[in-house]
Formats: sequence, structure tokens, C-alpha cells
Amino acid sequence: MKSNEYSVIYSDRDIVALNKKSGYLVAADRYDNDSPRLDEAAETEFGKLFAVHRIDTDASGVVIYARNEKTQTELAQQFQNREVKRIFHCLVNGSPSWETLHVDLKLLPDGDQRHRTTVNKKTGKIAVTDYNFICRCGPYSWIEAIPQTSRTHQVRVHLQENGVTIVCDPLYSGNQKPVRLSDIKKRWNGDTDEERPLLSRLALHLYSIEITHPASGEKMCFEAPYQKDMDAVRKQLAKIFGGDPLSKA
Repeated sequence: MKSNEYSVIYSDRDIVALNKKSGYLVAADRYDNDSPRLDEAAETEFGKLFAVHRIDTDASGVVIYARNEKTQTELAQQFQNREVKRIFHCLVNGSPSWETLHVDLKLLPDGDQRHRTTVNKKTGKIAVTDYNFICRCGPYSWIEAIPQTSRTHQVRVHLQENGVTIVCDPLYSGNQKPVRLSDIKKRWNGDTDEERPLLSRLALHLYSIEITHPASGEKMCFEAPYQKDMDAVRKQLAKIFGGDPLSKA
């Protein structure tokens, strides 16, 4: 089933995997009372849902919910024990100097007045992220991020600390300029005053999650197709520059 807030990737009596649109909270958040909530929207279809992990409100991608408290406890334990594999795809400004990057920097959520996560080696919590360069596309690059821990804004902060920022990041990037076709296509004859951006939100997408099903013990991997805006950027960049994150080996 599809709705304005999500599409269903998988569901059974114990779990639900959804593809979340940007702009939706996974569950209640003490800092944000204004954004719509994905769990509330999906409960009209699935009944009571229990959050086991979160992704940023502005990000899109796979979100897994438990459908009962026992499953919630077991899945939350998998995340805590680093038994869950998550792969994010992100479009970043420029091109990093590395092919792979391992970041181990302690993070402190709500570390400043803007409620941003900050690096704090003394009081921060352990945070580890591995990054893989996928391809360069003109003024941008596609990056794969594999977080080993689950800290707020972890993928974004660890990149920023290494001089890389995600496109349209309102908190951690000095460049919030949207992606426009007129900026990347040499011969573009449209009206810049009427042009709609290809992408004007955080270019971060949780592409896949691999878990062990709490009831069956089966390894399961859920993949979320790019949302329309991010996929439009992917297609245009691939057409113009040749790189495509979905065609990597």
C-alpha cells in the first residue's frame, strides 16, 4: 500500500518495514512537536506500532517498527548490540579525497543552542561510522555510510568533521543550495524564475537494513527505493556525468 507518508516494504504479525518520506518523525520527539509522525500515520493501517530505531526527520528511507512489545524489546537489543546492518546513501557537495573512511568520534546529542550533535571526546557517547565513496557526479558525489552505532545525526556529523557536507543539510552544511537542473546541465533553456528544484531537502536516504527476524531467526534485508526527488537527481546526474549509486558493483 502507498500513502502520502510512506510505502510498505514488508509486513507480518511481528514487524513492519516502511519507506519513509522526508519530513516525518519516526516517533514522538521532545524537540519537535510540529512535524507529522510516521507511526501515527501508519497505525491507521497496522494498529499500534512500536519504534525500535530512528532516522532523521529530514531523511528518507527504511524504518522498521515492531507490532508488539516483545518484538520491540528483541529488535532494540539487536540495534544496541550492533547486530543490525544499515546502509545509507547520501549526496554530498564536492568530492572527498578518500575511497574509504573510518570515523570513531564520540558524539554529544543536543550539544549546542541549535540542538545539534557535537563532537565531545570527554562526555560524548561512542560513535563509529564507516564510509565508502561510490562515484563522483560533477559538483557532487555519492557516498555510502554504514553506522556501527546509533547516535543522533551521526552520519552527518562524522562527515562534517572530515570536511564533507550533505547536500541541502540545514544544520551541518554551510551550503543549503538546492539541486537545480540549470546548475548542472550546460545547455538548459528553461526559465530560471519558474524552475522547480530537483531536490531541496536533506539528501540522506536509509537504503537498506538487515536484521534477524525475532520470531523466525531468519536474516532479512529490507531495501527502500529512492524517493521521487532523490531519484530525479540520481537520474539527471547519471545522464549528465555518468555516475549512478544504484549501479555500483
